[in-house]
Amino acid sequence: MTDRLPYIDALKAVGAQLIVLHHLAFYGPMTDWTHRVLPELVEWLSQDARMAVQMFLVVAGFLAARSLAPAGRLDAPAPLALLWQRYARVALPYLASLLVAMVCTEVARFWMTHDSLPDRPDLWQFVTHALLVHTLLDVDSLSAGVWYVAIDFQLYALLLGLLWVLGRLGRQRLAVPLVMLVVLASLFHFNRDADWDSWAVYFFGAYGMGVLAWWGSDPADGGRGLRLWSLVVLLCLLALAVEWRTRIALALLVALTLVWSRRSGWLHTWPRSAVLAYLGRISYSVFLLNFPVALVVNAWFTRHAPADPLVQTAGVVLAWLACNLLGALFHHAVEARLGRLGKLRRQPAGAGSGAGA
Repeated sequence: MTDRLPYIDALKAVGAQLIVLHHLAFYGPMTDWTHRVLPELVEWLSQDARMAVQMFLVVAGFLAARSLAPAGRLDAPAPLALLWQRYARVALPYLASLLVAMVCTEVARFWMTHDSLPDRPDLWQFVTHALLVHTLLDVDSLSAGVWYVAIDFQLYALLLGLLWVLGRLGRQRLAVPLVMLVVLASLFHFNRDADWDSWAVYFFGAYGMGVLAWWGSDPADGGRGLRLWSLVVLLCLLALAVEWRTRIALALLVALTLVWSRRSGWLHTWPRSAVLAYLGRISYSVFLLNFPVALVVNAWFTRHAPADPLVQTAGVVLAWLACNLLGALFHHAVEARLGRLGKLRRQPAGAGSGAGA
């Protein structure tokens, strides 16, 4: 299943652009000047645009179910091989981007002093990032947003582990109720306690909605999926009544659009936009590279450009364009090439793609 899904690409494209703009607005310093002329926009981008992460979580769960267990049972006999493939898929470009980030940070440090500049890393910090455990060990991040890569891997591993256990027990038919149970545990308990936000269970409410969206959206299921999703909506609304969380409401909305788009056939046909399709393809690279690129542009404008709101706002626009252009270059030069290496490694194992995002 390697065909592109235009609606998924559109969600990734929009989500990645919102995250780039969020980082530009949140970390400054150019947007400190932009705030003087566009205060409401900057405040919204710095605070609310980060909820685009919920779109990525739901989409990741949807695609993980599609590749791992399209019919509700694990499709591959080698879970450790799948887990390694997932690590290679997300971590190799991620590690390359960390090296870029460390270089960009030093370049930016030459031009400015600012709170957004990460401290100089040590070996332990890099090792924890490479192992995707830096959030669990409370190690300072080398770049903004890289916590998501670690969480994505945890979520994939958790789903894979649940499916594998059911397979070993011969209880594959329990996949839907088990995932539903973990979703409910997340929504009613873990997601309400920020102390869990370094662990997959905090985010599994949104991720699991994506998994259930795939399993409940087969147009040939005779209506079982609609009954499942009536229950999912009811339970999610109950969780929101217990404690309102806009991020969970957004995740539910995205999951519902995925169910509808697949059942209606629009998942494979809409929107017909080459621009969105391309931005969706490069979204991971843009996500990985946006913070270090923005740091360098911020630093240059801080050092060399006039302290004028319009000039600094032009710098914000330039930084946004640079994040996309250099993200596209990184995609073609690094991510795509590392992806081909991953495919060569996967073929002898005989397992399907584990890419969930």
